[in-house]
Amino acid sequence: MQPATTAPTITDDDELDVLPAENAQLVAQFFQVLADPTRVRLVKALADGKWCVSDLAQALQMDQPAISHQLKYLRRLGLVEWKKRGRHVYYTLDNVLLRTTLLQALKEL
Repeated sequence: MQPATTAPTITDDDELDVLPAENAQLVAQFFQVLADPTRVRLVKALADGKWCVSDLAQALQMDQPAISHQLKYLRRLGLVEWKKRGRHVYYTLDNVLLRTTLLQALKEL
């Protein structure tokens, strides 16, 4: 039998350790990336290697503008690295926590 767990009690001398709103926003923004199935597929592809937009569009069977829109979102959040080679721009995932979180979720599901 496991011992019963009780909620912590707060005395007058104790203070609650509440997550600041700014930090909560960052955490929510991080998980929003994985809340969209299209982005999950895109992030998984980028976690596996470098891709140009046209190759991503073909592999994910999506329109190029839709891929570009999602990549712009990921770039704005600083989650992808990009390099221009000739007329192509190659993208890769540039966030270890996002990669680890996604791969662990896929492994557990």
